[in-house]
Amino acid sequence: MILYVNACVRNESRTRRLAEKLIDKLESVNKEEIKEVRLENISMPIADEEFINKRDSLARSGRFDDPMFDLARDFASADTIVIAAPYWDLSFPAMLKQYIEQINVVGLTFKYLDNGMPMGLCKAGRLYYVTTAGGPILSDEYGFGYVRTIAEVFYGIKDIHYIKAEGLDIVGADVEAILKAVPVTI
Repeated sequence: MILYVNACVRNESRTRRLAEKLIDKLESVNKEEIKEVRLENISMPIADEEFINKRDSLARSGRFDDPMFDLARDFASADTIVIAAPYWDLSFPAMLKQYIEQINVVGLTFKYLDNGMPMGLCKAGRLYYVTTAGGPILSDEYGFGYVRTIAEVFYGIKDIHYIKAEGLDIVGADVEAILKAVPVTI
């Protein structure tokens, strides 16, 4: 299954357009089911003390069938993951961070080794991070870098691809030409 984590909220989202170009390529080659998680449509609980205590208690008792873990189970079982998130304020929309807090489950998406280091439990062999920016992306480390690090270190996903288009709102920019020129390879 290809899991499409969609953090795009605008109807005419350029990030979504770029991600869907990738999804079409993946679908034509892999012939896998696409499962879209549209983050704007999910009411995610705040990761406060009550949430953390409930999550940890359920995880300790191995009750991963609880609906609280639906998002994490999908993430852990996906073969390929596509994350589409516009570049906002040097990073990505807050709803993507909330999503990561929901899927970060000890015993389901990762575990800790005896030396305290995390080890990934996710099935995905590949993750694509797709983003667009109106101006220049000043640093890849804040948005993509965070996702890359957590995917590699916590989830065990080593094959990570970065697809980006930037400078889309600069006066005189040919948006369609910029988007068309982005290499979307699988």
